[in-house]
Amino acid sequence: MNPRVVILGCGFGGLFAARALARAPVEVTVVDRTNHHLFQPLLYQVATAGLAAPAIAEPIRRTLARQKNATTLYGEAQRVDVAARQVVLENGDTLAYDRLILATGAADSYFGHDEWRAHAPGLKTLEDAFRIRERILLAFEHAEREPDPVKRAPWLTFVVIGAGATGVEMAGMVAEISRHTLKGEFRRFDPRNARVVLVEGMERVLPPYAPDLSERARVQLERMGVTVWLGRQVTGIDAQGVQLGGDRLEAKTVVWCAGVAASPLGATLGTPLGRGGRVIAEPDLSVPGHPEIQVVGDLALLPDHQPPVPGVAPAAKQMGRHAARNIIATLAGRPTRPFRYRDYGQLATIGRSSAVAMFGKVHIWGWLAWVAWLTAHIYFLIGFRNRLVVLIDWAWAYWTFERAARVVDRGARPPESHG
Repeated sequence: MNPRVVILGCGFGGLFAARALARAPVEVTVVDRTNHHLFQPLLYQVATAGLAAPAIAEPIRRTLARQKNATTLYGEAQRVDVAARQVVLENGDTLAYDRLILATGAADSYFGHDEWRAHAPGLKTLEDAFRIRERILLAFEHAEREPDPVKRAPWLTFVVIGAGATGVEMAGMVAEISRHTLKGEFRRFDPRNARVVLVEGMERVLPPYAPDLSERARVQLERMGVTVWLGRQVTGIDAQGVQLGGDRLEAKTVVWCAGVAASPLGATLGTPLGRGGRVIAEPDLSVPGHPEIQVVGDLALLPDHQPPVPGVAPAAKQMGRHAARNIIATLAGRPTRPFRYRDYGQLATIGRSSAVAMFGKVHIWGWLAWVAWLTAHIYFLIGFRNRLVVLIDWAWAYWTFERAARVVDRGARPPESHG
């Protein structure tokens, strides 16, 4: 019987680990709590009605259908029994493993204020995107029904908390919707007067980027009409708005892009955890004391790796492949190798023909960076169909300013979320 490799999570890390084991003499079992692989870097496009869900989500079974040594299971791992070498699923079923790859990613962190979640949804899943999309689009509908301009103002105020790449992209897209997509569609107000506020606790947007690019991004955001508040700490969020110390911002729509915490599954390993609940891993991605277990993606913390490995899709892909190669090496009697992240650059889009990009010491912005961003994201999408659909939708949006997925059905789950 071939060794059993169980992979928990089919994000970038889990999927690329499974693919790297396609020709290995192992039996691969991939477990995920959804039936699809999600291209998370474009999730904000679903949330802002730019793309429909199927354009960035691919059924896991279809993706791995031709990989004969791979089995896909729909389920959620509750804990890992390291002594018995078993994974316990949500219904009590167990999966035995000889090698285990943990790729369960991260969730939103509200820094001890989980009560904020109901009023400021994060953006990690398709459900999150549908919820945010509904709030954004229906805010304009509520504004049309409100005859009092004072009471209408909170409906037309959109607050994005956190100015990392997701927050910057979200704020830019909401501004584009209000100023271009919805222009001329309402009679009681001008959607171009909607207020988009981006709040960041640090002193610049895109903190991981070089200072010059952060400043370029801030300038581009403000040119689009986004109000950028830097060095402001959120102290409260409720159904009516956001509290920032002594200041109050009345807003009906708040989106959380400020913090993440690792999947709680890492805590079941019984090994030391680092910042955000991430598993402190050995240089080869294995868990201390358990060389048969490897962690990849947002769940892994490599304290000795310099510079620190960023929590981005390319890093998860590289980790997934590396974990698979180490498994193959171990089975062949060869030593494992330490993981080294190769930084191929960072890109963040701000809006139409506007982006920033950092490739080592080379910094670009504006239209050229936007083309680089667009090309990279089309290339890394899973499946030819998805690439084609996204390219067509983006081309249509570029020339017409229209959004491809503006239909919401309040009280019903969006149809593209099924299957």
